[in-house]
Amino acid sequence: MEKIIELKKVNKWFGKFQVLKDINLSVSTKEKIVICGPSGSGKSTLIRCINRLEEHQQGEIIVDGIKLDGNTKNIDKIRSEVGMVFQQFNLFPHLSIIDNCTLAPMWVKKKSKKECETLAKEYLEKVQILDQGNKFPGQLSGGQQQRAAIARALCMEPKIMLFDEPTSALDPEMIKEVLDVMVDLAKGGMTMCVVTHEMGFAKEVADRVIFMDEGNIVEEKNTKEFFENPENDRTKLFLSQIL
Repeated sequence: MEKIIELKKVNKWFGKFQVLKDINLSVSTKEKIVICGPSGSGKSTLIRCINRLEEHQQGEIIVDGIKLDGNTKNIDKIRSEVGMVFQQFNLFPHLSIIDNCTLAPMWVKKKSKKECETLAKEYLEKVQILDQGNKFPGQLSGGQQQRAAIARALCMEPKIMLFDEPTSALDPEMIKEVLDVMVDLAKGGMTMCVVTHEMGFAKEVADRVIFMDEGNIVEEKNTKEFFENPENDRTKLFLSQIL
């Protein structure tokens, strides 16, 4: 499988605090990886570096053959190919759900409004909220808003989807509806990097699980091995606490 994401010796600091330490990671096309670890381990920062929402100070990040550096053209190109779903849904409150979905493809990909609306309806149907398309984000439940955010990312027709703890702001009964959408996406062959504590989702979907602690990748294994045979004491402790 060809590598679509490569991180080589990536380091990042916030002031004097080093949040990522010599990170080496590659993700193949259509692979699904789950990144887990305790709070403050650097996992959200890592995923945000992949589409340059955070800037790394050392090392190389290559996404779909494009090197992420200070070149804004490269950054724009990568962002048009990498969808991102956040903890807080980040929808525009003053726009309807359908307008939230059509905005980026019209601006970035220069598609016609009609074309974008057709696309938006297709993806809103895929995440099962087509009937909510004319409402505003504030009129939807948390789970519906997160599904709208996933549809919005899909409207850019990305090659890669990044999820940064997409269910952590949701009530327990809404978590399943969002995870179901993500499972469907995974089965459809999307390349996915997911930061999450939802280990049931990891077991069902992930090809590999990455465990981070204090800015390091401490353990990296295929999913079955990760759960059945963790080697690092820190991983064992983490799993004993959340399983």
